[in-house]
Formats: sequence, C-alpha cells, structure tokens
Amino acid sequence: MAYKFKFPDIGEGLVEGVVVEWKVKEGDRVEEDQDLVDIETEKAVFTLPSPASGTVLEIHHREGETVHVGDILISIGEKGEEEVAKRPVAKGKKKVYGEAVVGLLEEAPEEEEAEKPPKEQVPAELPAKGKVLAAPAVRKLAKELNVDISQIRGTGKGGRVTAQDVKNLATKISPVGKEKKEIEVKQVKKYDMYGYITRVPLKGVKKVVARKMSEAASNAALVTHHDDADVTHLVEVREAHKKYAKEKGVKLTYIPFVIKAVIEGLKRYPSLNSTLEGDVDEGYIILKKYFNIGVAVDTPEGVIVPVIKGTDLKAVLEIAREADELAEKARQRKIDLADLKGGSFTITNVGFIGGTHFTPIPNHPEVAILGLGRIEERPVAREGKVAVRKVMPLSLTFDHRVVDGADAARFVNTVKEYLEDPDLFLVELGKQTGQSI
Repeated sequence: MAYKFKFPDIGEGLVEGVVVEWKVKEGDRVEEDQDLVDIETEKAVFTLPSPASGTVLEIHHREGETVHVGDILISIGEKGEEEVAKRPVAKGKKKVYGEAVVGLLEEAPEEEEAEKPPKEQVPAELPAKGKVLAAPAVRKLAKELNVDISQIRGTGKGGRVTAQDVKNLATKISPVGKEKKEIEVKQVKKYDMYGYITRVPLKGVKKVVARKMSEAASNAALVTHHDDADVTHLVEVREAHKKYAKEKGVKLTYIPFVIKAVIEGLKRYPSLNSTLEGDVDEGYIILKKYFNIGVAVDTPEGVIVPVIKGTDLKAVLEIAREADELAEKARQRKIDLADLKGGSFTITNVGFIGGTHFTPIPNHPEVAILGLGRIEERPVAREGKVAVRKVMPLSLTFDHRVVDGADAARFVNTVKEYLEDPDLFLVELGKQTGQSI
C-alpha cells in the first residue's frame, strides 16, 4: 500500500506554506531521507526529506501552490499501486532541519478522505463532548466559513472533524452566505475606475512584517527621537582595517561598530532592552540582562531580522562575520528559525539605499529600534570654524509607555559618544586579532 506524506506541523504557529520547488517528479524512484521538496513558510524555506522509499505515484500540490498542515503533499509507493493508504505512524520519530525541529513526519491521524460521506454520517449540529479533534487547516476553514467547530460531531476517525464536516454544516447554516461569497469571487475585477490593476496576495515574509507592524502600532505608544553622529574618525578606522578584515574573510561594515555602541547604551539605560508583559494596569517591565541584537535585512521577499546572540561577549570582527553570514542565509531563505528568535533590540539601516532620518517601527514585543541613515559629508562648526565632517543620522523609535523621553535621548548620546570616539573599538579589534593596534 502506498504512503501519503502530509505537510507536517513544523511549529512556531505556522499552519501553511508555499511549494517552492519539487526535487523529484512523478515516476521517480526516491529513497528515505532523500530531499523531496522546498516549502516556503512565513519565516524561511525548509527542505523536507522523503519519509519512505519507493516510487513517486502522485504529486498533489504543484510549485507555487499553498499547502496547509495536514494536506497531502505526495504519494509514494510501488509502480502499479492505485490505492493510497495510511502508513503506520512511527511515534516519537522526529526530523531536524538546521536547528528547527519539524514535527512528526508521519503527521497526525489520517482524516476521512471521502468527499461524500454517507448520509448517516452528516455531522450533527450538537456540541462535541470534550476536546474538539481537528487539524489546524480544518479549524482555519471553520473560521473562514464562520462555523462554530464545537457544534460539529466529527465523522473522521475517533470523532475527528473533517473539512467536509465543516462544509456540510456551513451549507446547512447559511446557504445564502455561501452563494454571496461565490458571487463576490466571480465579480473580482482586474481593473478599477482609473485603469488596470494587479492584486498581489499578502503572504510569506510580507504577511509576517504586516502582522508585526500592526502589533507594534496597536500595542505601543511610539515616539521617534532624531540626532546625528559625527563619524569622521570611525570612517577612517573602518577604512584602515577593512583590508585586514577582508584577508581574514570578514566583510567589515559599520553595523558591528554600531552594535557595540548600542550595547554600551543599553547597559546604561536598560529600559530600552526590555519588553512589557501584560497590560499597563497590572503589567511588568521585563529587563533583559542579555544583549541579542537583531539586524534587519532587505530581501526580495521582504524584511527579515536575524538575531546575533550574546553580542556583548563578541569582538567587532566576530560580530561582523556573524552578521554577514546571517544576512546571506536570510537572503537565500535558508536561515534557521532559532536565528530569528530571542532578540532584545533591533537595528535597521536604510543608509545603503539612501535617506537620512526616518521613523522605524520596533520589532514587537521589543520596545525600541535604532535606524541608521546615509553617511554624508556636511559642513559642521568646530571651535569657531567650519569643517567638512562625515555625519551619520540616527533615528530611535521607542515605546513611551516603557522608556522615558529623557532616557531615550541619553541613550542616543551614549551611542554617539562611542561612534564618535572609536578607540574602544580598536581595543576590541586587537583583542580579536591578537595584535596590538
């Protein structure tokens, strides 16, 4: 009997993905643990291995299609087999990809697959006893169809609620609503009153960013503080050591210097390295004693924020190397979920694109984010004379419920102090390379 491999629950609350690339085709012979398919989720791209050896009988979802947890991805068996049946679950067997544990490969108990259940199995509109058994995709369908899943008596194995159960009850409750939905779909146009348009689904990374930004805007009192740092000497330091860093295989940017300056500011003003737990009436400010700094990365799919852990314990070159490696993984969508978690403060940089001051939004539930603008030459008054200096714009957005405006300003002053006098960074470079600088 053939094996139906379902899209597994990979954790992190992710319930759907998009098929990016099949590495096999129907009729191919595959071995257990052979790379099978790349699936793009909201956070990264995962390669799922084959759970069994055999011949690919059928690929159920094509490249570009969305799949939900519990959906059948592929049928594997022997040539000539037509009936697709469940393979016994190997309880407790887990697969690990990178640092992310990807559920049980033999995913959850099978649901009844019959499209038209016998009449005696039509779900009754009665409360189910105890916990409702249903796959995440079925629960999502019930929500979309405005059906109370607790009112369904499942016809699946062990009383499990199936997608057909939900559809049956939705039809009985509101056939008019269903017809209206179908009419609305048919009336979707490719133009408005001014001309042709394109509708692009909000999904993947952009969907995550939209959700995060909505959470931050809805759950925080955001204020942005602007200032400028004279980084003339820092530019000289970076230029002087850029070649040496390259010989060590490190791309030396300004980000590691900014991270070290931010750490000093967070040590002095810990409210910026915190989160707010609960509501404002009975909540707690959680001050974090670690310094895990997220660095926003621009990718074709949207902004991804890898997190560099323990930055206070790492030297400039070490941070530079890790930041570059994580950024590349993010752009390739091959980054581990563990590298996207645990941040306490975020830095975002638009300087390489252009622009000076802006209003970045914190990476919820963090309470602050520092934005970097384009370094440019400006005339600056120094001891009664005008001099041309290299200036870096700084934009700090913070949650005013947690961070006082005065502390925000002092924090930025500390960051400026270290960026404008990078001798301490030279000490860190010497520590990293073992040389006296």
